[in-house]
Amino acid sequence: MRIELAGIELRGFHGVLDDERRDGQRFRFDVTLELAEPAEDDIDATVDYRDVVACVREVSDGRAFQLLETLAAAVAEELKRRFRAERAQVRVGKPDLELAGGHATVVVER
Repeated sequence: MRIELAGIELRGFHGVLDDERRDGQRFRFDVTLELAEPAEDDIDATVDYRDVVACVREVSDGRAFQLLETLAAAVAEELKRRFRAERAQVRVGKPDLELAGGHATVVVER
């Protein structure tokens, strides 16, 4: 079974440039978790989506990362560990950073 949460927006103080780390910026996360299918129709038999969002926030708020790659990897590893997921995929981007009309995004899978 796969759970997908898209468009989680958080303010973070990550980046290489001094102003990114000082002033912060928006980050957008998409998370996919592969889990065992719940045996019953009960929230305790699966993952509460609010807990997933809280986990992403905790990792992002817990440390200032220079690279999107290491931020995404840290989130994926913590999601996989905390929710005992078979697989965790994290896409993280900087929606306000324009690069010739595009945006920077990194995808990490664990």
